[in-house]
Amino acid sequence: MSGQASLSLRGRNPDVLTCIANLSNDEVFTPPEFANRMLDTLAEAWAVDNNGANLWADETVRFLDPCTKSGVFLREITARLTKGLADKIPALQARVDHILTRQIFGIGITRLTSLMARRSVYCSKHALGAHSIAQSFTSDDGNIWFERTEHSWVDGKCSFCSASQTALDRGEGLETHAYTFIHTSDAKTRVQETFGGDMQFDVIIGNPPYQLGDGGYGTSAAPIYQLFVEQAKALEPRYLSMIIPARWFAGGKGLDEFRESMLTDDHLRSIDDYLSASDVFPGVGLKGGVCYFLWDRDNAGACRVSTHFKDWPVSIANRPLLEGGVDIFIRFNEGLSILKKVIEIENGQDQAFSLPENNRFDQLVSTLRPFGLRTFFRGNFAKRPGDLLVYQNGGTGYIARSLISTGTQFIDKWKLYVGRAAPGTGNKDSYPHKIISTPFVGEPGTISSETYLCIGPFDTKTQAESVLSYLSCRLTRLLILLHKPSQDTTRKVYTFVPTQDWTRRWTDEALYEKYNLSESEIAFIEKVVRPMDLTSDALDEVVVSEDED
Repeated sequence: MSGQASLSLRGRNPDVLTCIANLSNDEVFTPPEFANRMLDTLAEAWAVDNNGANLWADETVRFLDPCTKSGVFLREITARLTKGLADKIPALQARVDHILTRQIFGIGITRLTSLMARRSVYCSKHALGAHSIAQSFTSDDGNIWFERTEHSWVDGKCSFCSASQTALDRGEGLETHAYTFIHTSDAKTRVQETFGGDMQFDVIIGNPPYQLGDGGYGTSAAPIYQLFVEQAKALEPRYLSMIIPARWFAGGKGLDEFRESMLTDDHLRSIDDYLSASDVFPGVGLKGGVCYFLWDRDNAGACRVSTHFKDWPVSIANRPLLEGGVDIFIRFNEGLSILKKVIEIENGQDQAFSLPENNRFDQLVSTLRPFGLRTFFRGNFAKRPGDLLVYQNGGTGYIARSLISTGTQFIDKWKLYVGRAAPGTGNKDSYPHKIISTPFVGEPGTISSETYLCIGPFDTKTQAESVLSYLSCRLTRLLILLHKPSQDTTRKVYTFVPTQDWTRRWTDEALYEKYNLSESEIAFIEKVVRPMDLTSDALDEVVVSEDED
């Protein structure tokens, strides 16, 4: 076969798939090196489950990427199979034809990406093209399929993906972004219609689109990656591996059911968690990090959790995904041991993995919009008799007391204000960082817009200053981080934080001693959480982010 060199794209310098710009922050191309990490994890699991067998030497295994973009997964799988099946199918052309026609399948997410994926896998955007390395297909699509799909609009939203009709009902000339794989109520039938016959896949792997505009305020968007995971599970593959945003661990719009189903599924055998998405997708602004998981249909058990961040040593632990009394995934392995010590001290002999409600700091934290004022509210410049001072986005203003009917219990008390959005570091997650915006004391007669949460109320300034010192402590902010899926710091992220004695000034040294933390646990806290300077101007660091959940 004259095209033998075409199967060695990884050997070229540079690899073309490392040079392609991402479509957007939501539809990002997977770097070849990272795709191969996922394939290595898959091959290791296959060997463990099949008495050491080599996945790439099995000519019967079928692979599907249901969200193909650059075609990198299918290309790398093809390269591995081409090498692994050399003894079973010695003739190169026959081997390549077998792999591409019987083992490798993909569904493009757009027409452009389907052409790109065919170019990556077949070396031609048409499977029947003159330069295609496949010689046994009967259609130009080959096994990398794409067909325009329409949304199913109901009351302005798609009934399958919740996309906004206003944003995506755009006519024939533009992509619909109605991804075929998730726009069906019967995934098995759709796959059979797409590829024909009784199509059963052994491995489903990919990097799905992450979100679509849902018609909400500003840049509001609804996650859709969970729909790809759910549809893939419905096909009952032996293995499923996908890279998705890590926000599902503790938050995300409409992800409660998905989180519960994932965390209670003992077939989820490994999670590789990357604290910074830029370590996986350079230049992509995706707060909260990303992860890839391996789901094993036939083998249940504990999950191997690996945490990755830049040049830090990889933290690995085999542990349950849910602790008793907790409904989220606690992200850091080291953080879990610290939280257990805090809970044990606060609960005494009670082994429940949660704080008593009367000892939870979140009970002091207001809901969103504590005084009923939106982020875009702007108060009067001049103060009139009886007006309240309003801390608002960008500064302060004034409003008549009679116009405030929400949060009135806070108005004439001491309290703290803390920005709803954590301080930003551009589009990247960076450690150590402050976790929350710098809080500040609010005097009686002050309120805020929803740019801030309100903490209190307190009878004295001394109590408010005690709470302020507590929130400046690194341990306190680590406990917040363990429940914080993104830069949005709602009341819920304070769930793991216990209340304290508000008659004293708190320091990390006092908290480390109270909870009997080890030197290694203290070192971990101080590696992750940055010191907080309470003398800095808290108003200057507020980042408005009202569209995240």
